[in-house]
Amino acid sequence: MTLILKKKLLYHTKRSFRCICVLCLLIIAILVILIWKYKPVYEVTISGEVVGYVSDKVELETRIKDEILAHNGNVAFVTVNQFPTYNLELMNRTEKTNEDEIISSLKQNAEITYKYYAVTFNSEVKGYLNSMEEAEQLVAEIKEEHSGNLDLNIGINEYYTVNIDDAKKIEESTDITLAKQLLESSVDEYIEKESKTVNGIYLATTPISGVVTSRFAAIENVRSGAHTGLDIGAPTGTPIKVTADGTVKYSAPMGTYGNLVIVEHGNGIETYYAHCSKLLVSVGQKVSSGDTIALVGSTGNSTGSHLHLEIRINGQPVNPQRYLYRNY
Repeated sequence: MTLILKKKLLYHTKRSFRCICVLCLLIIAILVILIWKYKPVYEVTISGEVVGYVSDKVELETRIKDEILAHNGNVAFVTVNQFPTYNLELMNRTEKTNEDEIISSLKQNAEITYKYYAVTFNSEVKGYLNSMEEAEQLVAEIKEEHSGNLDLNIGINEYYTVNIDDAKKIEESTDITLAKQLLESSVDEYIEKESKTVNGIYLATTPISGVVTSRFAAIENVRSGAHTGLDIGAPTGTPIKVTADGTVKYSAPMGTYGNLVIVEHGNGIETYYAHCSKLLVSVGQKVSSGDTIALVGSTGNSTGSHLHLEIRINGQPVNPQRYLYRNY
């Protein structure tokens, strides 16, 4: 009886072993088929939407860090509204993962803020640079060149933009040589304008071109006292242009001045144009800088064809060469 039981037990054991072997072989076969036909991938979801599949999520995270989150060049910072989540899945080996598309989708989902350094003059941007060091170097150079004008309002502002087209446009112009040229041009123009501004009135136009024949405060036999203006020699009939916007106060002969035009410009500033051969404006007429108001002549107390130009502040004559004809 014991022998029979042993035989039965051995039979069932062998049978069970065979079943297990068959089962293992079946499982292995299934695994081989699965491995041959499918591959493990990660399903990538952004904001609840499946955007693709990747074979290596660590590699994708590295690309996100390097290609999206890295602060390269003029990137100040990057804001990603939703990072991806992953689920392990099986994919048919004939299908391909789409890491590039996922990166592209993440870039579209990210807000990139670009940073530049704007060099300004009188609060107006004159150029952009990539670094604070470049901007500070440029400002120092300009201030050194114009050290006599300590009130120059030159500054550096940090400029941020999330507009990629704006960033590309600025990137194309971030050149220190170009920025210096633009800044220098603006500073020179400002200094030139300031040198021709009296009591807030900009004397934009030089009345005539010619040769200075008598300077302000000169003592000469042709007059009884010091010269109250500046004489500029020019041919008779040369057009005389008003130096700034204003209103004609006087237009007629006046003693030793001969034919005279007086223009009021505001803020107590008046200009005189004397010895004219012909007057072309009338009292009360509004004139703009550069308008022709008379013609050069030699009327009144004059020894030759010229313009006698006066600038008066609250009735007191000042040297016109402070503002005009400075290099004559």
